[in-house]
Amino acid sequence: MGSLFAELARQASANARREVETYVREIPELGSLDANSRARSETLEYSVWFRRRTLELAPVNGMLTDADLDYIASMGEARAGAGMSLDSRQRVLRVHTELMLREINEATEAQRGGDVDELMRIMGWFAPQGERGIGAYRQGFVTAMRRRLPYVEQVGLLARALLAEDPIAAELALLTGLELAEYYEVTVVRVPDSPAGDRGPESGIDTLAKTHRVPVTWCPERGGGGGELIALVPGDEAGTPTADLLGDVAREIGRLCAVGTAGAPLSGLAGALDRARRISRAAPLRRTSARLRAHTTADVFVELAVAEVPFVDDWLRGVARSLASGPDLLLTLDAYYRHDMNRGATAEALNVHPRTLDYRLRRARELTDIDPGSTRGVRVLSAVVSRSLSGAWR
Repeated sequence: MGSLFAELARQASANARREVETYVREIPELGSLDANSRARSETLEYSVWFRRRTLELAPVNGMLTDADLDYIASMGEARAGAGMSLDSRQRVLRVHTELMLREINEATEAQRGGDVDELMRIMGWFAPQGERGIGAYRQGFVTAMRRRLPYVEQVGLLARALLAEDPIAAELALLTGLELAEYYEVTVVRVPDSPAGDRGPESGIDTLAKTHRVPVTWCPERGGGGGELIALVPGDEAGTPTADLLGDVAREIGRLCAVGTAGAPLSGLAGALDRARRISRAAPLRRTSARLRAHTTADVFVELAVAEVPFVDDWLRGVARSLASGPDLLLTLDAYYRHDMNRGATAEALNVHPRTLDYRLRRARELTDIDPGSTRGVRVLSAVVSRSLSGAWR
């Protein structure tokens, strides 16, 4: 064994102890190692074993055996079984890799540069075999999570990882049995506060996840009973959420909601989530007894722009206030524009006589000095209706 390998062997136990101490100091979930002597002993034993195994294999460029990988996987499985979070698991892997590289550097400096051939051999071994070891550790971690976590939580973790563009999504996809797509439509279903004691929308997530086999999660609103149901639907650049999915969402939620959707490839899902959220907040709230519609930028681009210009938004709000004295004028105008200003279809949707509809449209014109059927009326009053029904002015 050359001088560099000899120095690493001499320091193996001390370096392993330093690794355990770093875990305790830097990773809150492993702070318990100070109080749990058995867990600390197992962690230290594994750290010493890995360093010594490295020094056995690296000089001859040997590969980690199946037995080695099984042992590494068992450590990942034990950590997940103890309840370690994905974030802490990532930090463990990062700390381990950083310390191993630091140890090689320190041993090289101790030998005043050492043998360059030895350094190249250990670095050449460390990269591919380290990757195999990390893969085994992750696989063990995923195996334990599959047993420990309900399926709905597994799917929720996958959805959040995809939206955060976290590389761990690939492992979570294996955990859930879902194949990752290259492109997703991010669909945000905005649900306002619910009455006290009402069934929360999150209770239906499990059914949606199992029925549609898509990443889905519920993000509650702080301090309220509402929140956002977020689903990622595989598709392409022309894709939209399936009608079946939105129909099931409507049945599970059972109350007012608004839907926004935006698509992106895997590398752009965080931006798609931001756009879908903005769209859902600009879209009008609808009762789920009606057919849910996933709004896109093209549907609410006026409202999105208005929301960014306070004085324009205030002006439109004033127009809405002037309509308040009329008989259901906002809902009448909403139906009128949703039916492309067709009098017969609008009257039928409102369940009123066409003459009653004519009276309401005339009343809206009198109160606002804007003809609902004119170009100006479409531009102004349709924005007033959407902003009002979105709940933005509550």
